[in-house]
Order: sequence, then structure tokens, then C-alpha cells
Amino acid sequence: MRVVRGKNKRMVVLQNKISKQSVAALPKVNFEGRIFVVNTEAEARKAISYLNTHSIVGVDTETRPSFKKGTTHKVALLQISTHDTCFLFRLNRLGLPDFLEEFLQNDVLKVGLSLKDDFAMLRKRNTKDPRSGNWVELQDYVPRFGIEEKSLQKIYALLFGKKISKSQRLSNWEAEVLTEAQQLYAATDAWACVEIYNYLDDLRSTGGYEIVKVVETENN
Repeated sequence: MRVVRGKNKRMVVLQNKISKQSVAALPKVNFEGRIFVVNTEAEARKAISYLNTHSIVGVDTETRPSFKKGTTHKVALLQISTHDTCFLFRLNRLGLPDFLEEFLQNDVLKVGLSLKDDFAMLRKRNTKDPRSGNWVELQDYVPRFGIEEKSLQKIYALLFGKKISKSQRLSNWEAEVLTEAQQLYAATDAWACVEIYNYLDDLRSTGGYEIVKVVETENN
């Protein structure tokens, strides 16, 4: 991303693509807000009450990886984040309570990436379909701005010039206690969805952007 300032105008120049090598060279970004690990229904009710006071949240899920053929696990963690506060719902302990499911289906705008995968995993926790709620799929939203990337890491890198670490992706999300690194990783992914949407929505409302087509010569 590059910002060009004219006499009375601010123009943001966006690239349509970015290579893995370019992303790797960027400084890391981490969520710097509050993180709450939600283990009980009482904690979950308080979290949902807070989240319902916001108009937009970012959503993501994590599932314990399986390294044995034929073995699968149910979704273990549901991350829901505002601009400065993220709740990590431990679904392997909570299940998917009705009030949490109702939040997923209500009018609060929920932003995510590759949501079909999250929806599929959530349906294994409950038969109801969360898609009836108010959702934005970033993979469908960013092409409106000429962005051709599909991964959260690359989209964030294009817009903000920083990289999201993926080092904890294959860690044990059903561990007795989530490590600080796991919590930070999970919160950052959900928070990044909010940041991306809000940034692009602001550009959309002002029209102050243009797309530059990039020809990448290295391996993407």
C-alpha cells in the first residue's frame, strides 16, 4: 500500500497481489488489545452481552490438527473480536450453547475469511446453520477493490505492510491451557478481519484509492 497526497486529496494506491517472499520480509503484527479466554457458560454469556453492543466483529475458528489418517477433531475454538477486545470461546468445553448460536445468527455484522470452512466445522457442533446471520466473506469482498489474493496473511500484508504469523496454526487447540502464543495467534486472526473490512469500507466510502497491477516474477 502507498499513500499519495495531493493538494486536497488523499489517494491510496493498492497492489493487486503480493508474493510469499515479499510477505516474509515484512515486520510481524500482533493483536494488542484485551484477550479473554472463555471456559464457562457464565463467562460466555457476559462475552456475548458485550459483543452485542458492537456493530461489527471479526470471526475465526481453530481446530486441533490431526496427524493420523482417518482421525478428525471437532472445532475447538471460536474467536470473536472487536477492534480492541477478543474473546476465545473454548468450544471443546462449552459446546455451542443456544445463546452463542443466536449471536452468530443475529444482525451484528460478522467478518471472516474462508467462512465456508468455519461454517462446516460449526455445524458439526450443532445442526443449525450459522449462515443465516449477517456475514461478510472477505474472499468475496476484497475483489471489489481489485485485490486478487485470498489468504488473510497476504490481504493484510497488502493493506498494512505487516505480516500475520502462522506459527501456531498446527498447535493443540484442545490443550488444558492455551499458551500466550496460541491466544495471541487466535486473537490476531479474528481482529485482522475487522481491521481489513473497516479499512476497505472507509476507502469505498471516500473512493480514494486506485489499484496497481503487479507482475510477480518470483514464486508466489
